[in-house]
Amino acid sequence: GHYISVDTSYEGEKAVLSSPELYSEEWSCVRLIYQIATTPENSAVPARLNLYLRQEGESFDRLLWSANEPSDSWLIASLDLANNTKKYKILLEGERGQDKFASIAIFEIKITPGYCIECDFEENHLCGFVNHWNPNVNWFVGGGNIGNSQSILPKDHTLNSELGHYMYVDSVYVKYFQEVAQLISPKTTAPMAGCLCFYYQLKQESSSVFTVYLRDMNGFYEEIWKTDSALSADWALAEVDFNAPYPTEVIFEVAFNSAKGGYVALDDISFSPIYCSNQTGTPFDPAKAGCNFEEDLCDFYQDEKDGPGWSRVKVKRNVYRAGDHTTGFGYFLLANAKFTSQPGYIGRLYGPTLPGNLQYCLRFYYVLYGFFKMSGTLAVYIFEENHVVQEKIWSVLDTPRGVWTQAEISFKKPMPCKVVFVSWCKSFWDCGLVALDDVSWRLGSCQAA
Repeated sequence: GHYISVDTSYEGEKAVLSSPELYSEEWSCVRLIYQIATTPENSAVPARLNLYLRQEGESFDRLLWSANEPSDSWLIASLDLANNTKKYKILLEGERGQDKFASIAIFEIKITPGYCIECDFEENHLCGFVNHWNPNVNWFVGGGNIGNSQSILPKDHTLNSELGHYMYVDSVYVKYFQEVAQLISPKTTAPMAGCLCFYYQLKQESSSVFTVYLRDMNGFYEEIWKTDSALSADWALAEVDFNAPYPTEVIFEVAFNSAKGGYVALDDISFSPIYCSNQTGTPFDPAKAGCNFEEDLCDFYQDEKDGPGWSRVKVKRNVYRAGDHTTGFGYFLLANAKFTSQPGYIGRLYGPTLPGNLQYCLRFYYVLYGFFKMSGTLAVYIFEENHVVQEKIWSVLDTPRGVWTQAEISFKKPMPCKVVFVSWCKSFWDCGLVALDDVSWRLGSCQAA
């Protein structure tokens, strides 16, 4: 077979391969089978393969995906392209870096309608699904008259014949209690929410557990489905609500307790943008939870019993003091710790309620004036309303005085929570001013930006 590779005789830094003009109103999936091979010497600038989207009418190319990990075999990348009314081109850019003998090759690029997370396992690349290797239990391709299992395996669900394919995991080689096999989907690359469906079969003599998890890029697991029945002699349909606002993998995990755990088979994974309960659902919009305090406090508020710890103020900018962070001439919040007579004063500012089980990146800007010791004068807590638990996730240590400083914090909580900004002065002799502005959230980890 043929493949295409970057010409190594050419001294240029980059080689660009452009697609013809493409058009797709429906959601589609780009699959790229590629390889980056390098010499053993590690160079400071490694070889890299980038994939860009160039939309009609836009003056810049959007980077969708990038890879620089060397491999001695072909790898597969899957990228979701959300539905769009504009024509576009896909650009593949190879950068050789400082390794003159590096090889960047592409074996296949394929754009198919539908979502990358969908698969019927009839093609060799298995839609980019991969088995997490375990010495004793693993997911294998079944069907197609494959006779390498000691269990009597079913017909596939797609074609309802022995020639069709599916994935299965068998317990015959289990050696330890709770042996686990994981089948990992390609990572979602565009925000999606709806109903994830798949067909499965269970045949067992002793207990085994079949579970579906979501895993984000920080390694956090969230269980979204588990088998409730002990046996499913025929293909059974599972439907589960699925929400992936940032890059997420779906993990199909089977845990066996003995070598007589039977097998689990999986086929025809599909996705619909309508939730299984027929609700379209309104996903949480992080933009609406933030505030620049220009008009009002948005959805932020103070506890009445604390008194007015934070005030919305506007100051004229001059050489001695900064204006607000948003425009320099607008409003921001000020905690007047300096003018309160009692030591141990605390001012709490509560943010809006955030849904649980999502990874958040909180960003805000602050200024400190007049404190003798800065550490702990401004802190951020997570407030879980159900458990009335407050957990400190950030506090100021040392920072330039009188200058707007940016802070970013990643966090994830299993239940709905609020963020609380707390300013306090420990003693009457050491109080100052704390200013706060432009609080914003986005989904995903701050490091992944």
